[in-house]
Amino acid sequence: MSSFGNRLTGFRLELPRDKKLLYSNSMSKPRRDTASRPLDDTLFAVKQRTAVPHEFVLDAIASLSPRTHPMFGCLAVYVKDKIVLVLRDKRGNPADNGVWLATTKEHHESLRREFPNMRSIQVLGKAVTGWQVLPVDAPDFEEAALRACELIIARDPRIGKVPGTRRASASGANKAAKSSKRTKAPRSTAKGRARSRRVASRPQVSPVV
Repeated sequence: MSSFGNRLTGFRLELPRDKKLLYSNSMSKPRRDTASRPLDDTLFAVKQRTAVPHEFVLDAIASLSPRTHPMFGCLAVYVKDKIVLVLRDKRGNPADNGVWLATTKEHHESLRREFPNMRSIQVLGKAVTGWQVLPVDAPDFEEAALRACELIIARDPRIGKVPGTRRASASGANKAAKSSKRTKAPRSTAKGRARSRRVASRPQVSPVV
């Protein structure tokens, strides 16, 4: 036996008892060729864009660079710092579907000359609402909606509200009322101090024993 064979004498190769460890590296599963497979549309599908209700309205005021924001399942439309319109097309309460105008009660009469079919919004639960709707089922809906866009482009003050203006004015009135109550408080304190001074200035009579 050669010298190399003598060196291997007594050498014993020990294999792991667990067959899983034995075949984990040498017999690993082949990798799937994902490059050759077509992409699964169900896994890589892109979420479709939600349909914009009455999109022609946005096209009509595109020159103002309007912003949109989802609101209660509708689409609110802003121009600079004002909300001007809400676009609605929902299954619930379909009578209120259409274009909502951001206006106030003092403008209803004059706006109704422009929009004969304009009315209050039923879903808001009031007989007369500040906001008004141009209903989609009206025969002149598209014509009226485009006319509203013309008024918005002309900066008509009857359409458009700055969000939070009413809440800010109400909070300001509450603060003014609280400050007026605080200014009245020192007066009563001053009266009390003057009374205590008068009592202290009275001569004290010693009791007769």
